[in-house]
Amino acid sequence: MKTPVGILLALLFIAPLTLSAEFSKGPVITNYGGVAGVKQTVPLKGHEQFKVVFDVADQGDKDKANRRFENLARFLNMQARAGVPPEQIALALVVHGKAGFDLLSNPQFEKKFGIKNPNAPLLKALQEQGVTIHLCGQSAAYYGIENAHLLPGINMALSAMTANALLQQQGYTLNPF
Repeated sequence: MKTPVGILLALLFIAPLTLSAEFSKGPVITNYGGVAGVKQTVPLKGHEQFKVVFDVADQGDKDKANRRFENLARFLNMQARAGVPPEQIALALVVHGKAGFDLLSNPQFEKKFGIKNPNAPLLKALQEQGVTIHLCGQSAAYYGIENAHLLPGINMALSAMTANALLQQQGYTLNPF
């Protein structure tokens, strides 16, 4: 038999979970990038300009889109909901390490992992919003990834270091996560 104290403690742990914010996708990337509404202390004005590069080295789970790639969809959706038009946002994705496998074409991904690449629809949606995607050529060489193995529109860079440096020279800031 449960004690009243035990039931009370259980409710204290469950209640915060049921009161958490609701996350939803869209409006820019409709199938990815769920965000919550936030009452901002210093709201965005809608005239902000963003040029942000996301650096990803961690490979995602084989059966779903790489959560780190989804951060770009989350960023686009979040800013749009805050009143910043998507055309005022330029994003780049620099991929290196084992995350390079997440850029493989469906036939190459299927050959390596036995399923179609779950990242392909997300990456296509990001590219449709003007996101540029760069693969570290040094990582690609190390892991045996050739240009012909990649999804359409992926840029092969000399290295992730080079891609990040060039993007910073173009005014992009590095997103720290």
